[in-house]
Amino acid sequence: MASTVKANATAKFAVLDLASLKIQHPMDAAGDANAPGRKDKQRTGRSDGPKVTGAAEDVGLIGGAFTPTKNPAFLGPRSDLFDVITARRAEEAGDLPKEAITITLPDGTVKEGVSFETSPFDVAMMISKGLADKALAAKVTYSQRFPVPGSESIAAGDGMDEEMDMEAPTDASELWDLKRPLEGSCTISILKFEDKEAKSIFWHSSAHMLGEALEHIYGSFLTIGPPLNNGFYYDSYMGTTSVSDADYKGLDTEVKAIAKKKQKFERLVVTKEEALELFAYNPFKHQLITTKVPDGSRTTVYRCGDLIDLCRGPHVPDTGKVKAFTVLRNSATNWLGKTDNDSLQRIYGVSFPDPKQLKAYLKNLEEAKKRDHRVVGVQQKLFFFHDLSPGSAFWLPHGARIYNKLVDFIKQQYWARGYTEVMTPNMYNSKLWETSGHWQHYAENMFSFDVEGQTFALKPMNCPGHCLMFDHTLRSYRDLPMRYADFGVLHRNELSGALTGLTRVRRFQQDDAHVFCRKDQIKDEVVAALEFMKYTYDTFGMTYKLELSTRPKKALGDIALWDEAEAALAQAMDEFSGEGTWKVNPEDGAFYGPKIDIKVMDAMERVHQCATVQLDFQLPIRFNLRYKTAASATAAGADAEGGDNFERPVIIHRAMLGSVERMAAILIEHYAGKWPFWLSPRQVMVVPTKDPVNGYAHEVAAQIHAAGFHVDVDDCGNTMQKKVRNAQLAQYNYILVVGDREAEAKTVNIRLRNNEVIGAKSVADLIADLKEQDETYAPAIDAVEAVKA
Repeated sequence: MASTVKANATAKFAVLDLASLKIQHPMDAAGDANAPGRKDKQRTGRSDGPKVTGAAEDVGLIGGAFTPTKNPAFLGPRSDLFDVITARRAEEAGDLPKEAITITLPDGTVKEGVSFETSPFDVAMMISKGLADKALAAKVTYSQRFPVPGSESIAAGDGMDEEMDMEAPTDASELWDLKRPLEGSCTISILKFEDKEAKSIFWHSSAHMLGEALEHIYGSFLTIGPPLNNGFYYDSYMGTTSVSDADYKGLDTEVKAIAKKKQKFERLVVTKEEALELFAYNPFKHQLITTKVPDGSRTTVYRCGDLIDLCRGPHVPDTGKVKAFTVLRNSATNWLGKTDNDSLQRIYGVSFPDPKQLKAYLKNLEEAKKRDHRVVGVQQKLFFFHDLSPGSAFWLPHGARIYNKLVDFIKQQYWARGYTEVMTPNMYNSKLWETSGHWQHYAENMFSFDVEGQTFALKPMNCPGHCLMFDHTLRSYRDLPMRYADFGVLHRNELSGALTGLTRVRRFQQDDAHVFCRKDQIKDEVVAALEFMKYTYDTFGMTYKLELSTRPKKALGDIALWDEAEAALAQAMDEFSGEGTWKVNPEDGAFYGPKIDIKVMDAMERVHQCATVQLDFQLPIRFNLRYKTAASATAAGADAEGGDNFERPVIIHRAMLGSVERMAAILIEHYAGKWPFWLSPRQVMVVPTKDPVNGYAHEVAAQIHAAGFHVDVDDCGNTMQKKVRNAQLAQYNYILVVGDREAEAKTVNIRLRNNEVIGAKSVADLIADLKEQDETYAPAIDAVEAVKA
C-alpha cells in the first residue's frame, strides 16, 4: 500500500511538512531519461495512481469486463447529450448583459470591449494578428464582473488536485480560455507557449487529445490526464489489455489526425446529475463525480471532437495548435494508487507548437539518457546497489573520492563561515520523535525496533537531536547565533518501489545545519546562508532562482510572528539579490515557518531543488528551548546571568547540497561524467612509452600522490596511443606521457582528456598548477588555460 505520508518539499526535511514534496528528478524508475516526470510526492510506480481526496481508496475492482473496441458505442450518445445540456445552459442563462467594459493590458494600455462578447482572442487581435496566432490562453483579473446564472458553485471534478503540475494563479487572477467571452472589466495577460502557465495548458489539451485517441482505438475508460513539468500522461482502464511500444505509432497517427481536424475545445458547466449521466458508462469518472462534486453543486466538462471529459480547464482554442506530438513511454498503475484496485494503463507523451521544438526535446532526451547517473556510475565504477540492502549505496573507491570531496568542500566552508560541527546519535527513543511531532505523522517512514521493551528508531533527520544539544545547558543571548552542522547518517523507510538510483535512497547523509538565533538576527543569518548557497552553486557551474513560500492555511503560531519572519526573509532576499529577482509562493510555506525554496538549474537546464533555508518557530516551542535575554543580564548585573527574562530562539534549517547522494547524482549528470579536476576521482594518469621508463613513471606518480592527488600508472603492454586513449575514455583530467627524454629531464609531457597537447613541464611546476586548480575549485572548462599558464 502506498504511503500517504510525503517527504518534505526541499532536500531539508525539518518538521512534519509532509505533503509538499515538489522535487522532480529527470530520470524515472524505468530509466527513461528526462521523461515527463512526476512530482516525487506522486510516486510513479505500479502502486501509484490518481489520489482522490475524500474518496474511499480501497474500492476494489470496479472496471468490470472490458473488450477493446474501436469507436465505442458511448461516443455518439455522449456527444448528443452534451448538445442537449448546452442548450439547457443557454436557456438558463437567458440574455447576458452586453455592457461596455475596460480591458487593461500589462503595460497599462486600456482597450474597450463588451461583456459576454469580447474574448481574450479579440483583445490579442486588437494588438496584432501575430500575437493572436501565437496566443494559447489568458490570465484574467476582474475588477468588475457580471454574474452568470448557475456558475455560483462550481467544483473541480477531474480528480487532478494532487496530480497536475499546472500551477494555479497565486493571486486573484484566473486562467481563461482564449475564446471564452470576458465577463466584466479586467486586467488581462495573453499567454503564449513560452509562458509557464501556457505550457501546462498546452500539455493539458494534448492529454485530452491522447484521451480521444485512446477512446477511438481501444474504447478505453479514461480516468485522469494531467499536465506535468515536461509533458503529460493519461491513465485509462483497458481490462487485461496492455499497451506496448508497438502501439505508439498508432496513437501518434490518431492524435495527428485529431490535430489536423482543428477540433474546438468547448467548455460546459454541468450539474452533478448531468455529469453522472454523461459518464454513466465509466465507473471511474462516476466515482470522481460522486466524491469530488458536492450535491447541489456543479462542475465543468470540455469537448473536443467526440471526446468529452471532466475538466477545470482552460484549454487551447483548438487541436490544430498542437503541431508536434509523440508518445514517450507507458507503464502500469492502479486506480487511486492501491494495488487491490483496478490496474490502469498510463501513457506518457509530450507535444509542441513547432516540430523543431519536439526534435530538440528528443535530442535532449537522448543526451539525458547518456548522462543518467546510474549509467555513468557503472561506467566509472562509482557505486552500486545490492538486494541485501535496498536503497543503500555501496560507494566504490572512486565514488567515495567524490563523496568525500563534496563533504570536505562543505566542511571547509563551515570553518570559514563560523559553523560548529557536531556529532549526534543515530538511534533515539521514540519519545524524542513524539516531542518533535514526527512520530505522530512520520513513524511509518522510520526504521523502528524494540530495545529492552522500549521503541527506538534510526533518525531520519538531525533537528530534534540538535534541539537536545541546545537545551543541554543554559543559553544566553550572547551565545547566539549558534550554528550546528552535522553529517550524521540518516535513514528513511522509503517504499521499495520508490527507490531510484541515488536520487531516492534509504541511507544517506546531508550537509545538514541548524542555526539557533534571535529574531533580530534572522535577516543576517539568512543572507549569510544565501551567500553560502551562491558560492556553492557558482562553484558547480549551476544557476538558481529564489522563491519565498509564505504562511499556509494550516500554519501554527502567531500571525504577527509569521508576518515578521516573512518580512525578514523578504528583506534578506532583497539585500542578497535585489528587488524583483525572486518571486512569492503564497501559502506554500511549511506549517512551522516560511521558507526560501532554491531552484537550481544544471547544464541541461533541468530544475532541481536541493538547497533550502527554512524558519522554524515550532520546534523551539515543542522542546521548550529558551535563552537568557539582555534584559535579564542587565537586571542581575552587567556580568551576571541572573534575572527571569527568557525568549525562545528561532531555528533556521538550512542545507546547501541537501542529500550528498542526490547531489552526487545531479553532478554526475550535470558534468556528464567529465569531472572538474578538484572533484575528479581520476585526476592524473601517467603513461610510460616503454617498459624501461616504468620506474620513472612510478616515481612521478609517487610525487603527485604525495602532493595529495589521485594518480595511476598504466604500465601494461598496450601501445602508448592505446594507453592515452583508454585514459581519455576513463575521463582522467591529465595524461602524462613519459619516455627517455622526460626521464632524463625530469619532466612530463602533458595532454588533456580532450586530446589537446600542452607540452613538457617539470613535475614540480605541474604539481603547483594542480594545487592551484584544486584550491580554487577551477571548473572543467578552465583546466586547459590553468595548466597553460
